[in-house]
This record gives sequence, structure tokens and C-alpha cells, in this order.
Amino acid sequence: MKEKVIIQICMGSSCFSRGNNKTLEVIRHYLDEHQLSGDVVLKGNHCFGDCSKGPVVKINDHIHEEIDRENILELLQKTFNT
Repeated sequence: MKEKVIIQICMGSSCFSRGNNKTLEVIRHYLDEHQLSGDVVLKGNHCFGDCSKGPVVKINDHIHEEIDRENILELLQKTFNT
């Protein structure tokens, strides 16, 4: 059985207001478009501790900072080899 990819998106007020609300939409759309929803655990997180570098997304054990629409797509493509 293949291990699921864990995507945690910071939903703290700083990251959310700086764009993670849009990032969440992009992630959901990407997962649906590539039929990957069953391979992923997608969950919100309150804070990763460094709001000045947000928006922040954690994929498995790697924290990614300053996330926007373009670099989240690149990360997803790299993660899922699409």
C-alpha cells in the first residue's frame, strides 16, 4: 500500500490573509484535476512558527515558505511527478 502524501496548510491569520486561502483552492483543484485526492491527507494547521515567512505549507516533512499560486503548483508537480 502506497503511503499518503501529507499536505498541511497554515490557516493562521497571517498566512491566510497573505494568500493561503487561495493556495488551498489551488491545491484542491490540482488534486481533483489529477485524481490524487485519495493519495493525500490535506489538513489545515494553525501555525508553523515563523509568520514573517508565510504563507507556509508543509508537504510531508518539508516546510515551504513564501508560497504563492505558481510555486505551489511547482511543488505539487514535483511531489507527484506530474
